[in-house]
Order: sequence, then C-alpha cells, then structure tokens
Amino acid sequence: MPLGAEIMVRMGELAVSKAAGDVLVTIGLGSCIGLALVDRRRSFAGLAHVMLPSATDASASSPAKFADHAVPALIERLRALGAAPSQLEAVLVGGAQMFGLNGGSALDIGGRNERATREALAEAGIPVRATETGGSNGRTIRVHVETGAVFAKAAGCRAVELLPGVPV
Repeated sequence: MPLGAEIMVRMGELAVSKAAGDVLVTIGLGSCIGLALVDRRRSFAGLAHVMLPSATDASASSPAKFADHAVPALIERLRALGAAPSQLEAVLVGGAQMFGLNGGSALDIGGRNERATREALAEAGIPVRATETGGSNGRTIRVHVETGAVFAKAAGCRAVELLPGVPV
C-alpha cells in the first residue's frame, strides 16, 4: 500500500483526495462542523472545517468557512477529481455548544452550524450516514481516503469509528 499523507484541514478550509493512504484531519472542532464527504467504493474523500452557518455576500471569498457555501464547494472539488456526487455519503462531527448556553439560544453556533450543513446536504441530495455532534467537548475527525472510514475522537476519549471503511 502506498504511503500517504496526513492532510490537515484548518478552520475555514477544505481538502479533497483520491490518493490511497491519505488521511484528511481536522482537530479542535468545537462549535465548528467537520464535514466529511466520502465515496467508499471508489476511494474519494473530502473534508471541510465549517465555522458558521451562512455567508453574507461580502464574506463569500472563503467558501469552506460557511455551511451554505462549503457543501457545494466540497462537492464541486470532489467532482473535479472524478467523484460522482450521487455516490457521496456525509459524516458530521463537532457542533458542540462550547459556551454553556441553554439549548435553542441564537448563540448556539454549533447547533446552527449542524442544521445549516444538514440543509445544504439535503438540497444536494447527499445522505448523512453518521454524526458525532452536540455536547460540550471538542473533537477531531479523521477520514481515511482509501477505505472511506471516518473516525471521531472527543477530547479525553478514545477514537470511535463512525463510518466503516470498505475493505480494499
């Protein structure tokens, strides 16, 4: 198996890969959403670190930063690699309530980020297969490109496989 790279996806960024051995990683997900899109049969994967639910026209220069722009941007980057959007599956990690607010508050950025991401995925016809969202802990997401396996790790906990990979 070829050696790949661990590709870090920072706040407001996205990355895609079809290289066997690559692992897409986002650490420090609090209220942000780590959105993984994978095609487990054909070994395509993408990861976006979504910070906010929606963009204003003036803020659209960084599309991965906003759920309403990150979803179509990630789909388009995967399509450019050769992925078929109809074969993509989504995994959401993060969306924590980091500031001890009561549920339903307008300041619950984590919940708003998750809702906006889900809405954009539904509009694109991409099913959400697994989530590790909410709560008050920060998380890390790891996406293994070759198999499509997605893992989440909450601070102070063991990693959990959210989406099993397809054997290669």
